[in-house]
Amino acid sequence: MSADRYAVLGHPIKHSKSPRIHQIFAEQTGQNLSYSAQEVLPEHFQDAVTEFFAQGGKGLNCTVPLKELAWAFASQKTPRAQLSKAVNTLKLEQDGSILGDNTDGVGLVTDLTLNHGIALADKRMLILGAGGASRGIIGPLLEQKPQSLLIANRTIDKALGLAEEFQTIAPVAGCGFTELAGQQFDLILNATSASLSSELPPLPDALLAEKGVCYDLAYGNEPTPFVRWGRDQHAIKSLDGLGMLVEQAAEAFFIWRGVRPETQTVIALLNSERTGIPS
Repeated sequence: MSADRYAVLGHPIKHSKSPRIHQIFAEQTGQNLSYSAQEVLPEHFQDAVTEFFAQGGKGLNCTVPLKELAWAFASQKTPRAQLSKAVNTLKLEQDGSILGDNTDGVGLVTDLTLNHGIALADKRMLILGAGGASRGIIGPLLEQKPQSLLIANRTIDKALGLAEEFQTIAPVAGCGFTELAGQQFDLILNATSASLSSELPPLPDALLAEKGVCYDLAYGNEPTPFVRWGRDQHAIKSLDGLGMLVEQAAEAFFIWRGVRPETQTVIALLNSERTGIPS
Protein backbone atom coordinates (compact mmCIF):
# COMPACT_ATOMS: atom_id res chain seq x y z
CA MET A 1 0.00 0.00 0.00
CA SER A 2 1.40 3.42 -0.98
CA ALA A 3 2.06 5.92 1.78
CA ASP A 4 -0.34 8.82 2.36
CA ARG A 5 1.31 12.08 1.31
CA TYR A 6 1.74 15.15 3.51
CA ALA A 7 3.98 18.22 3.20
CA VAL A 8 4.88 21.60 4.63
CA LEU A 9 4.83 24.67 2.39
CA GLY A 10 6.70 27.89 3.12
CA HIS A 11 9.32 30.43 2.10
CA PRO A 12 12.02 29.88 3.24
CA ILE A 13 11.60 26.19 4.05
CA LYS A 14 15.04 24.55 3.72
CA HIS A 15 15.63 24.87 7.47
CA SER A 16 12.41 23.04 8.37
CA LYS A 17 12.62 20.12 10.77
CA SER A 18 8.97 19.21 10.15
CA PRO A 19 9.63 16.32 7.72
CA ARG A 20 11.85 14.60 10.27
CA ILE A 21 9.42 15.24 13.13
CA HIS A 22 6.48 13.74 11.25
CA GLN A 23 8.55 10.76 10.13
CA ILE A 24 9.40 10.04 13.77
CA PHE A 25 5.73 10.43 14.69
CA ALA A 26 4.78 7.97 11.92
CA GLU A 27 7.32 5.41 13.16
CA GLN A 28 6.08 5.86 16.76
CA THR A 29 2.44 5.29 15.85
CA GLY A 30 2.75 2.81 12.96
CA GLN A 31 1.29 5.20 10.38
CA ASN A 32 2.11 4.72 6.67
CA LEU A 33 2.85 8.23 5.41
CA SER A 34 5.45 10.41 3.71
CA TYR A 35 6.09 14.07 4.53
CA SER A 36 8.14 16.52 2.47
CA ALA A 37 9.05 20.22 2.48
CA GLN A 38 8.20 22.39 -0.52
CA GLU A 39 9.42 25.92 -1.22
CA VAL A 40 6.35 27.94 -2.26
CA LEU A 41 6.11 31.69 -2.84
CA PRO A 42 2.83 33.43 -1.94
CA GLU A 43 1.99 34.11 -5.58
CA HIS A 44 2.21 30.37 -6.34
CA PHE A 45 0.34 29.18 -3.23
CA GLN A 46 -3.09 28.63 -4.77
CA ASP A 47 -1.73 26.55 -7.66
CA ALA A 48 0.65 24.55 -5.43
CA VAL A 49 -2.06 23.56 -2.94
CA THR A 50 -4.61 22.77 -5.63
CA GLU A 51 -2.11 20.53 -7.42
CA PHE A 52 -1.03 18.79 -4.19
CA PHE A 53 -4.56 17.71 -3.31
CA ALA A 54 -5.46 16.92 -6.93
CA GLN A 55 -2.54 14.46 -7.01
CA GLY A 56 -3.81 12.61 -3.94
CA GLY A 57 -2.18 14.51 -1.08
CA LYS A 58 -3.93 14.15 2.28
CA GLY A 59 -2.78 17.14 4.31
CA LEU A 60 -0.52 20.20 4.42
CA ASN A 61 1.20 22.40 6.94
CA CYS A 62 1.65 26.03 5.93
CA THR A 63 4.25 28.28 7.49
CA VAL A 64 5.65 31.79 6.90
CA PRO A 65 4.37 33.64 4.87
CA LEU A 66 1.41 31.49 3.81
CA LYS A 67 -0.87 31.15 6.85
CA GLU A 68 -3.37 33.81 5.89
CA LEU A 69 -3.51 32.49 2.32
CA ALA A 70 -4.19 29.01 3.73
CA TRP A 71 -7.05 30.45 5.78
CA ALA A 72 -8.60 31.88 2.61
CA PHE A 73 -8.10 28.58 0.75
CA ALA A 74 -9.83 26.34 3.31
CA SER A 75 -13.46 25.57 2.52
CA GLN A 76 -14.17 24.69 6.17
CA LYS A 77 -12.52 26.15 9.27
CA THR A 78 -12.34 25.10 12.91
CA PRO A 79 -13.44 27.71 15.50
CA ARG A 80 -9.83 28.51 16.42
CA ALA A 81 -8.91 28.96 12.76
CA GLN A 82 -11.98 31.11 12.18
CA LEU A 83 -10.99 33.32 15.10
CA SER A 84 -7.35 33.70 14.13
CA LYS A 85 -7.90 34.13 10.36
CA ALA A 86 -4.68 32.16 9.92
CA VAL A 87 -4.29 28.46 9.11
CA ASN A 88 -1.21 26.26 9.47
CA THR A 89 -2.91 22.87 8.90
CA LEU A 90 -5.01 21.79 5.92
CA LYS A 91 -6.76 18.42 5.76
CA LEU A 92 -8.55 16.74 2.87
CA GLU A 93 -11.94 15.58 4.18
CA GLN A 94 -13.81 12.52 2.89
CA ASP A 95 -16.30 14.71 1.03
CA GLY A 96 -13.47 16.44 -0.85
CA SER A 97 -13.63 19.67 1.15
CA ILE A 98 -10.51 21.16 2.73
CA LEU A 99 -10.54 21.72 6.51
CA GLY A 100 -8.37 24.53 7.86
CA ASP A 101 -7.10 24.55 11.45
CA ASN A 102 -4.48 26.41 13.45
CA THR A 103 -2.36 24.38 15.87
CA ASP A 104 0.21 27.09 16.61
CA GLY A 105 -1.47 28.46 19.73
CA VAL A 106 -2.03 25.11 21.41
CA GLY A 107 1.54 24.13 20.52
CA LEU A 108 2.92 27.30 22.11
CA VAL A 109 0.83 27.07 25.28
CA THR A 110 1.68 23.38 25.70
CA ASP A 111 5.40 24.09 25.37
CA LEU A 112 5.33 27.01 27.80
CA THR A 113 3.12 25.45 30.47
CA LEU A 114 3.80 21.71 30.33
CA ASN A 115 7.33 21.49 28.96
CA HIS A 116 8.78 24.53 30.75
CA GLY A 117 6.46 24.96 33.75
CA ILE A 118 5.68 28.61 33.00
CA ALA A 119 2.41 29.90 34.47
CA LEU A 120 0.61 32.30 32.13
CA ALA A 121 -2.30 33.54 34.28
CA ASP A 122 -2.09 37.21 35.36
CA LYS A 123 1.06 37.81 33.28
CA ARG A 124 1.74 40.97 31.30
CA MET A 125 2.28 39.68 27.76
CA LEU A 126 3.87 41.36 24.75
CA ILE A 127 3.67 39.92 21.23
CA LEU A 128 6.11 41.34 18.67
CA GLY A 129 4.66 41.28 15.17
CA ALA A 130 1.12 41.38 13.77
CA GLY A 131 1.24 38.80 10.98
CA GLY A 132 -0.03 35.26 10.58
CA ALA A 133 2.22 33.88 13.32
CA SER A 134 0.71 36.29 15.85
CA ARG A 135 -2.85 35.57 14.73
CA GLY A 136 -2.52 31.89 15.59
CA ILE A 137 -1.37 32.40 19.18
CA ILE A 138 -3.46 35.30 20.50
CA GLY A 139 -6.67 33.36 21.18
CA PRO A 140 -5.01 30.48 23.08
CA LEU A 141 -2.89 32.95 25.09
CA LEU A 142 -6.00 34.93 26.07
CA GLU A 143 -7.60 31.69 27.28
CA GLN A 144 -4.81 31.54 29.88
CA LYS A 145 -6.21 34.75 31.49
CA PRO A 146 -3.21 37.08 31.29
CA GLN A 147 -3.29 40.42 33.10
CA SER A 148 -2.76 42.19 29.77
CA LEU A 149 -1.75 41.50 26.16
CA LEU A 150 -0.11 44.08 23.88
CA ILE A 151 0.76 43.64 20.20
CA ALA A 152 3.67 45.74 18.91
CA ASN A 153 4.43 46.08 15.20
CA ARG A 154 6.44 48.31 12.87
CA THR A 155 3.21 49.30 11.12
CA ILE A 156 1.07 50.62 13.97
CA ASP A 157 -2.24 50.37 12.11
CA LYS A 158 -1.71 46.64 11.60
CA ALA A 159 -1.14 46.11 15.34
CA LEU A 160 -4.22 48.18 16.21
CA GLY A 161 -6.36 46.32 13.67
CA LEU A 162 -5.28 42.92 14.93
CA ALA A 163 -5.89 43.92 18.56
CA GLU A 164 -9.38 45.09 17.63
CA GLU A 165 -10.25 41.68 16.16
CA PHE A 166 -9.74 39.98 19.53
CA GLN A 167 -11.54 42.54 21.71
CA THR A 168 -14.57 40.25 21.94
CA ILE A 169 -12.51 37.78 24.01
CA ALA A 170 -10.49 40.09 26.26
CA PRO A 171 -8.93 43.55 26.21
CA VAL A 172 -6.03 43.59 23.72
CA ALA A 173 -4.01 46.67 22.77
CA GLY A 174 -1.73 47.51 19.87
CA CYS A 175 1.17 49.93 19.38
CA GLY A 176 4.36 50.63 17.45
CA PHE A 177 7.82 49.57 18.61
CA THR A 178 8.69 53.15 19.57
CA GLU A 179 5.86 53.19 22.12
CA LEU A 180 7.34 50.33 24.14
CA ALA A 181 9.86 52.48 26.02
CA GLY A 182 9.04 52.67 29.73
CA GLN A 183 6.80 49.58 29.74
CA GLN A 184 7.60 46.17 31.25
CA PHE A 185 6.34 42.67 30.50
CA ASP A 186 6.54 39.26 32.16
CA LEU A 187 6.43 37.35 28.85
CA ILE A 188 7.73 38.68 25.53
CA LEU A 189 7.02 36.60 22.44
CA ASN A 190 8.78 37.28 19.14
CA ALA A 191 6.35 36.47 16.32
CA THR A 192 8.15 38.58 13.71
CA SER A 193 10.15 37.03 10.88
CA ALA A 194 13.30 38.87 12.01
CA SER A 195 15.03 35.73 13.31
CA LEU A 196 14.77 34.10 9.87
CA SER A 197 17.18 36.77 8.61
CA SER A 198 19.27 36.84 11.82
CA GLU A 199 17.86 40.21 12.83
CA LEU A 200 16.27 41.60 15.99
CA PRO A 201 13.21 43.83 16.36
CA PRO A 202 14.05 47.33 17.73
CA LEU A 203 13.53 46.78 21.44
CA PRO A 204 14.30 49.17 24.31
CA ASP A 205 16.27 48.06 27.33
CA ALA A 206 14.38 47.33 30.58
CA LEU A 207 11.44 45.97 28.59
CA LEU A 208 11.55 42.61 30.38
CA ALA A 209 10.34 42.52 33.97
CA GLU A 210 12.35 40.82 36.71
CA LYS A 211 12.00 37.03 36.40
CA GLY A 212 10.50 37.53 32.95
CA VAL A 213 10.49 35.01 30.08
CA CYS A 214 11.40 35.51 26.42
CA TYR A 215 10.13 33.17 23.69
CA ASP A 216 11.00 33.25 19.99
CA LEU A 217 8.50 31.44 17.76
CA ALA A 218 11.36 30.87 15.31
CA TYR A 219 14.08 28.30 15.95
CA GLY A 220 17.52 27.36 14.69
CA ASN A 221 20.51 25.16 15.37
CA GLU A 222 22.02 28.06 17.31
CA PRO A 223 20.30 30.62 19.56
CA THR A 224 18.38 33.25 17.59
CA PRO A 225 19.18 36.96 18.03
CA PHE A 226 16.01 37.31 20.14
CA VAL A 227 16.97 34.40 22.39
CA ARG A 228 20.37 36.01 22.89
CA TRP A 229 18.67 39.34 23.63
CA GLY A 230 16.53 37.64 26.27
CA ARG A 231 19.61 36.21 27.93
CA ASP A 232 21.23 39.65 27.92
CA GLN A 233 18.09 41.01 29.60
CA HIS A 234 18.45 38.38 32.37
CA ALA A 235 15.34 36.40 31.47
CA ILE A 236 14.81 33.41 33.77
CA LYS A 237 14.14 31.48 30.54
CA SER A 238 14.92 32.60 27.00
CA LEU A 239 13.54 29.97 24.65
CA ASP A 240 13.11 29.40 20.96
CA GLY A 241 10.21 27.74 19.18
CA LEU A 242 11.54 24.20 18.73
CA GLY A 243 9.24 22.82 21.43
CA MET A 244 6.29 24.71 19.95
CA LEU A 245 7.18 23.29 16.53
CA VAL A 246 7.03 19.73 17.84
CA GLU A 247 3.84 20.32 19.86
CA GLN A 248 1.96 22.00 17.01
CA ALA A 249 3.12 19.20 14.71
CA ALA A 250 1.72 16.61 17.13
CA GLU A 251 -1.64 18.41 17.09
CA ALA A 252 -1.64 18.49 13.28
CA PHE A 253 -0.70 14.79 13.19
CA PHE A 254 -3.67 14.05 15.45
CA ILE A 255 -6.00 16.03 13.18
CA TRP A 256 -4.80 14.08 10.14
CA ARG A 257 -4.41 10.58 11.58
CA GLY A 258 -6.54 10.44 14.74
CA VAL A 259 -3.50 9.31 16.75
CA ARG A 260 -1.61 11.51 19.22
CA PRO A 261 2.17 11.00 19.13
CA GLU A 262 4.52 11.39 22.10
CA THR A 263 6.52 14.61 21.95
CA GLN A 264 9.05 14.62 24.81
CA THR A 265 11.53 12.22 23.22
CA VAL A 266 11.37 14.08 19.91
CA ILE A 267 12.08 17.45 21.56
CA ALA A 268 14.96 15.92 23.52
CA LEU A 269 16.41 14.35 20.38
CA LEU A 270 16.29 17.56 18.34
CA ASN A 271 17.70 19.60 21.23
CA SER A 272 20.60 17.18 21.63
CA GLU A 273 21.63 17.86 18.05
CA ARG A 274 21.88 21.61 18.50
CA THR A 275 24.57 23.93 19.83
CA GLY A 276 23.98 26.60 22.47
CA ILE A 277 20.63 25.08 23.43
CA PRO A 278 18.21 27.69 24.86
CA SER A 279 17.56 27.19 28.56
